[in-house]
Formats: sequence, structure tokens, C-alpha cells
Amino acid sequence: MASKRKASDTPAPPASSAQQKDSKVIHFTARNPPWSYLKLQLIPQPGYSSANTLLDELTTRTYLSSALSQFLGVTGTAISIDLLKVENDGTNKYAWIRVPRDDASAVVSAVSSWIGGSKSSGSSGANAGNVAWRVCAKGNFLGALVNGSGTDLFAP
Repeated sequence: MASKRKASDTPAPPASSAQQKDSKVIHFTARNPPWSYLKLQLIPQPGYSSANTLLDELTTRTYLSSALSQFLGVTGTAISIDLLKVENDGTNKYAWIRVPRDDASAVVSAVSSWIGGSKSSGSSGANAGNVAWRVCAKGNFLGALVNGSGTDLFAP
């Protein structure tokens, strides 16, 4: 017959204070963030020169509105877009935007399928500003999108 053992009545030795500080782990979970963040790059179409044109906030807003209205019509123009940063890094032109999380997939589809620009006022009449958006990154947290993994975002 198997015998039953009784648990020891002696308590475990207390951990040192250094071990207690190191073993403290903080877990944070955000299940439904309200925003999604996108990093977009403006790409000139092959054969067209727009390298000397700077990207500014007004041009960015115009291009994004055009993409959304072309893809989704009036519904697309109602999507709230916040321009966080517009940067001209040599020949690379980037825009950081914030959109509602529920509309992020529609915005990605609209901007990635859009090709637009402006007509040249020169004598040739060729399109001078044929450009397209490239989605470089998309995420629900800006810190993780900018700095990589985001593991040190909530470090004490």
C-alpha cells in the first residue's frame, strides 16, 4: 500500500532583495489600439524625373486624398488621416501617417494601388510628376514601427 507524505511544515527560505528586484516582470497588453501607423515612400515612375521635387505636407495630403477617392470614392475621402512627419532624405521621400485601425487595410490598398501626379507645364506636355506610394511599414504601435521590436518601449 502506498504511503502518503505530508508536506513539510518548514517554510522556504526568503529570496534576497536583489533576486526580488530582478524577477519583477511587468506585462502590458493592448488588444485593440485605436490607431495604425504607416510609413509611406513616394516613388517616381521609371522614365520620369521628379527627384528635384520636394515632398511637403500639402502635396502629401493631396496625393493621399486622391488615392483614397480614386479607390473608395466619397467613402475614402471621409477616412481620417493624420500626417505625423514628411521627410525628404535625398532622393527618398517619406511620409509617416496615422489612420484609424479599422480603416488601415483600406488605406493600404488605396495607396499601394494608386499612381498619380501632375501634368508638366513645359512645352513637351509629358507627365512630370508620375508617382506612386510604397508602403514601407505598417503597425499598431509607432514605437515598435520606428525602433524595431519595441521591447524597450515600456522599460522602467
